[in-house]
Amino acid sequence: MNNNKKISVGKTTKIVALAGNPNCGKSTIFNRLTGAHQRVGNWPGVTVERKEGEFELNHIKFKVVDLPGTYALSARSLDEKIARDFILEGKPDIIVNIVNATSIERNLYLTMILLEMGCPLVVALNMIDLVEKEGLEIDASKLSSVLGVPVVKTAATKGVGIQELKEFVVSYSATESGQKFCLSYGNSIEKILSKIEQALREQDIPLAGTRRWQAVKILENDPVILQKLESVTGGTEIILKAQEQAKKFERAYGLELESAIIERRYGFIHGLVKECVSRRIQPERRINITDKVDQIVVNKYLGIPLFLIAMWLTFQLVFTVGNPLADLIDAFFGWLAEATSGLFTAIGLPDMLISLVADGIISGVGSVLVFLPNILILFLIIAILEDSGYMARAAFVTDRFMHTLGLHGKSFIPMLLGFGCNIPAVMGTRILESRKDRILTILIIPFMSCTARLPIYILFTGAFFAQYQGWIIFGLYLFGILVAVLSAQLFKALFFRQEVAPLIMELPPYHLPTIRGILIHTWQRGSLFLRKAGTIIFAAVVLVWVLASFPPGVEYASHQSIIGHIGKLVAPLLKPAGFGNWESAISLIFGFIAKEVVVGTMGTIYGASGEGLRAVIQQHFTPLSALAFMFFSLIYVPCVATIATIWKEIGKKWALFSMAYSTGLAWVVAVLIYQIGRLIG
Repeated sequence: MNNNKKISVGKTTKIVALAGNPNCGKSTIFNRLTGAHQRVGNWPGVTVERKEGEFELNHIKFKVVDLPGTYALSARSLDEKIARDFILEGKPDIIVNIVNATSIERNLYLTMILLEMGCPLVVALNMIDLVEKEGLEIDASKLSSVLGVPVVKTAATKGVGIQELKEFVVSYSATESGQKFCLSYGNSIEKILSKIEQALREQDIPLAGTRRWQAVKILENDPVILQKLESVTGGTEIILKAQEQAKKFERAYGLELESAIIERRYGFIHGLVKECVSRRIQPERRINITDKVDQIVVNKYLGIPLFLIAMWLTFQLVFTVGNPLADLIDAFFGWLAEATSGLFTAIGLPDMLISLVADGIISGVGSVLVFLPNILILFLIIAILEDSGYMARAAFVTDRFMHTLGLHGKSFIPMLLGFGCNIPAVMGTRILESRKDRILTILIIPFMSCTARLPIYILFTGAFFAQYQGWIIFGLYLFGILVAVLSAQLFKALFFRQEVAPLIMELPPYHLPTIRGILIHTWQRGSLFLRKAGTIIFAAVVLVWVLASFPPGVEYASHQSIIGHIGKLVAPLLKPAGFGNWESAISLIFGFIAKEVVVGTMGTIYGASGEGLRAVIQQHFTPLSALAFMFFSLIYVPCVATIATIWKEIGKKWALFSMAYSTGLAWVVAVLIYQIGRLIG
């Protein structure tokens, strides 16, 4: 899809864009509106996640586009630019502006911007249940009357107001009537705006948005608008005229014109809130539940230990609950391989075809899918932590620690995402304004152990350390953080020496996650794993099988096969780390495609999965070499998709540096573990 035109979905389909501040409940409303009818991709031209869904009402289809959460639309950050470009150039039929009603004064600032842009708007006052618990009442009809747009109260986590919101969207889009709200900035500024509007009309400057909005953005020194003006005839003269008027205003009032515009908006919002928000009952003299919990969770002494305990409990649950389910899947694939092999033999199919299906596809893909329960449970817990509001606290409590590393406190948010997948984590660094902070954070994200590495850990700990599985994997994740910390210190000393900006972020109120919401989030992430198993991993194990079966006449997966020859070239380099066999070498090479393929390759080479594969692993590794292998897998070069994302985000030089540094460091760490382990017996 191109951002410059509507999605081509038919005459009866309307485009609905969801806009709002971070932590306003936008994702929950998106899930409520669209249910399972969702797709996740990237915005055209950028590696930023894009969510789309749809719903139907009164025989009209609505395509819902979830815009990135932003506080404004100044286009100074990538999120703001994406949201603004879609609103101006994608021309949605209607925008649903989700307002966090518990922080209505701050959230209405974005509403003012959208109204000024002349957008067809419906305002959803979300979390209205929390507002009412505090004894407050928001007069939605008065707010609607002043703003000139429909206002509906919602409590998305409970499903309250969602149907009404849908009906507002249908009726409002059907009328196709634009709002008539116009904020007055006072006589002095209005005269300046009038002159600029007149100049824009006379020159017929081709800019998106209303003339009034364009004039306001010029006075606010909007970088995108100024750049476009400079590129057209007569545009530079308008900029110079605006700058001259701004200087006159500053001399007359002792205040920057841009600041005066912002103050005027907040002044109007403050008055509006006083008019529309009242207290039904006197507040109780007590601290609300969020403040009570935060006294413990964000405590400077308890915050980080509690976060580590939460991580430890997560891994205990992943294995305690997940392993019995994984054993069932393992038994199924073992039966499937046996049954398929027997059936194909009985009907006289060639041995090579039997080997491809049983040893290659079933054993290879099955050796990865057997860990699906563990991965889904991990995603489920992460979804609960995110939806409850705890993840924002995790970033807050680590802010001081992050500063000692030369990292911005917000860097911890994409680093946390890295535990799920390094690719969206690298994309997530767009929340950092400084390019230095982005580069530094991106370089250490690959050391955050993504779920793709989890099958490797589960396989080897299950084979050698079954009683201490949770503890060892918890230790691997902590070691990844330690490597990231030390690497950040090194990179800061070598490449970056600037001061780090302070962390300013909102801590949302705690929410009880909805079952629907966490299941949708879990399925979205889990389905990506399944798609990878059905595409990338499937293709990789078939390639491994082909290389293990040729040249014709050699024994399958022997050192004389093509794959054996390739593995033997690399194996000597890995011998000091304790796993110098060609099977390990080739598994790590194919792991560059996707980390799950390390296990898939071993399953294909050995023709086994689950318990059978663990038994084979015990014949080729010792506990010490298995430990070194896991640490190597944790640190060495991230998958090709992550490298491609790093390349696109910060350039070729840093992508190649990341590959070389991580692989070299992995070799050093694995060798040290194995050699020191041998020395101490």
